[in-house]
Amino acid sequence: MSKGFLESTIEQVVDSMEQGINKVHPDLEPEEIGRLTSVIQGVAMAEGMRSVQAEELLLIGGKVPGVALDILPDTVGIALLGHSESLSVEDEVVRTHNVLKVPVGDNLIGRIINPLGIPLDGIGPPTMSESMPVEREAPPILHRAPVNTPLQTGIKVIDTLIPIGRGQRELILGDRQTGKTAIALDTIVNQKNKDVICIYCAIGQRASSVARAMAELRKRGAMDYTLAVVVEGDSPPGLQFIAPYAATTMGEYFMHKGKDVLIVYDDLTRHAQAYRQLSLLLRRPPGREAFPSDIFYIHSRLLERSTRLKPEYGGGTLTALPIIETEAQNISAYIPTNLISITDGQIYLNPDLFQKGILPAVDVGTSVSRVGGRAQMEAYRKVAADLRLTYSQFQELEAFARFGTRLDTETRAKLDHGHRVREILKQNRFSPLTAGQQAAVLLAVTSGHFDTILTSDIHKAEKVLLAKLESKHGSLDFLASSQPDDAIWADINRDIEGIVEDIE
Repeated sequence: MSKGFLESTIEQVVDSMEQGINKVHPDLEPEEIGRLTSVIQGVAMAEGMRSVQAEELLLIGGKVPGVALDILPDTVGIALLGHSESLSVEDEVVRTHNVLKVPVGDNLIGRIINPLGIPLDGIGPPTMSESMPVEREAPPILHRAPVNTPLQTGIKVIDTLIPIGRGQRELILGDRQTGKTAIALDTIVNQKNKDVICIYCAIGQRASSVARAMAELRKRGAMDYTLAVVVEGDSPPGLQFIAPYAATTMGEYFMHKGKDVLIVYDDLTRHAQAYRQLSLLLRRPPGREAFPSDIFYIHSRLLERSTRLKPEYGGGTLTALPIIETEAQNISAYIPTNLISITDGQIYLNPDLFQKGILPAVDVGTSVSRVGGRAQMEAYRKVAADLRLTYSQFQELEAFARFGTRLDTETRAKLDHGHRVREILKQNRFSPLTAGQQAAVLLAVTSGHFDTILTSDIHKAEKVLLAKLESKHGSLDFLASSQPDDAIWADINRDIEGIVEDIE
């Protein structure tokens, strides 16, 4: 998106701010109007504003909005929310006597906007009648309910081994180009017809990357229930900083109306870097890796807003999938460890697995879900109760077998079975499976029916198995709602055994 387009559309925000100033404070006193003393890389300093409040929205030079971040005895540090090329020293800074707010409502669904609510899809401004503050307190503990409803991603390895519940915060982390965004987009696509509103918040991404992601979502009909909040990498750091908070506010509007919301932050590494830039330009003291001392707080206050509410307080859920990027598989770096401690689990994508073609490249041993197991469907307990242990044992055996040691028959059988388990957990992008389909496939592999199928033919056998089961039983959704001791499992097991014999 061109800078000229942003400058022309940001006039909508400026006009509304000026109307609010004139309506609420028609006669501003002289001391309420400050003057710019410096402007540099998205940060401005002003003086003469003795009554300004923290995080108050300001209008600079009559054309650029900003937020007061630093309030010092003589000066105010301002994070600009627009480009600063048109500003100069001695420009006026006017208070709005209000905090930054963003539009909320059903009309945002299907739109691509920036954190200020300005449309980026060329359709025109959405019709909005309500706005909410960007910074809001997280729901109190007494307003929260236990997480006990699954959020299906459609990805076998996640739904089976690292389940996510509605209202959970599950971190996705890994090195560059390992498929982090792919997992998030797959999860959004899988929410079709599941009454879940999705929000994709792109922070500091390349415009081409965001355009591809939006095209994929449109192609699969996901934009019918998705809102995209986008701020590009060349945008002011202040705009990048407020982006996830603005997207969360838009999601909370739906949560408090009793709806289920999924929000993806892509990614919080760039968000932390934008805040570091703001802090250093505001001359705050640097800490570890030059990040300010409150870097943990800005992410914790963001992610604490994701939860499940009790029915008397709305009953909705806000599920967060924050994404961060690691370097050289170092998950013990500063920002990764911060976010691991804040969230309820993590999905770690290993570049070594990615290079071997094991996609999605989820490292089962490092990944964990601290909440989702309580929300997992009972059907998974039937078909995958000990799958994580079996898979971990297989990985250890596989590492041992690389030394060329002679293996006994039982160990060789475990290795062969483990190879088929790993192969069945592979999955192409944008090919989600329902919970019933996953249960049938996992039953086939954990029961040993696929042990006679060549590893190279596993995915062909999977497709044949699902096609024949669905031709006989129709939708397999009844498996997802069944209990582990239901008689239906014995019937399905016999059907699978017969189908696999025909495939052989």
